[in-house]
Amino acid sequence: MAEEPHPDWRHTRKGTTLYTSLMHYQPITISDRIALTFTKSMRFIADTFFKRRYGHRAVVLETVAGVPGMVAGMWTHLTSLRRMRVGYGPKIRTLLAEAENERMHLMTFIEIAKPNLFERYLVLIAQAIFWNLFFVIYVFFPRTAHRIVGYFEEEAVYSYTEYLKEIDSGRTPNIPAPKIAIDYWKLAPDATLRDVVIAVREDEAHHRDTNHQFAKEYDEQRKTSQSMEGITSNELQRKSNARKFS
Repeated sequence: MAEEPHPDWRHTRKGTTLYTSLMHYQPITISDRIALTFTKSMRFIADTFFKRRYGHRAVVLETVAGVPGMVAGMWTHLTSLRRMRVGYGPKIRTLLAEAENERMHLMTFIEIAKPNLFERYLVLIAQAIFWNLFFVIYVFFPRTAHRIVGYFEEEAVYSYTEYLKEIDSGRTPNIPAPKIAIDYWKLAPDATLRDVVIAVREDEAHHRDTNHQFAKEYDEQRKTSQSMEGITSNELQRKSNARKFS
């Protein structure tokens, strides 16, 4: 049975072509700089291990990429339960759809790269470490966590762009797309690896923009909270002054 995108995910992609150029969110706060430094260190490790073996790189990195959406979606779900409030549904569905989409990236590249036993063990280790690390970051620093994912996805767009260059230059064979990818992205029956990489890059651009937006929303919430505190403080001061002169 063919797997299809989550309904919410399909809706966001329908009839659109995402802007997949190498966009970069310039770090502003210390939190942004920490997120970017963390991402660059992960990029260095990936480059060291895999160099230009983009298919094998994708297998390991998509395993890690499938973690943030699930962790964030789960924690947001629990937050809604603890606070007994509605309004979290759209964010939960977006995050879980992101995790599902990244899972399908992994299933696709397993068919393409055929990871060996060492790479499969590496996947287990990477997932175990990153799940726990990201969970701690998200619980205590959710804004930073979303910024990290935004920067991760910037690097993913860059990596898949480089992958396309390898295919177009002939250094990587443009093999037929696996059936799982054709069914999932509704590609043409004669689709190739190049078509798959373009579709995956579109997904990563969507995740990039979504997570940077989530981080921005935390900034907006903080500003709103500070503004309300200022209004409350001014109101209390006004009442205090009124009592003095009454």
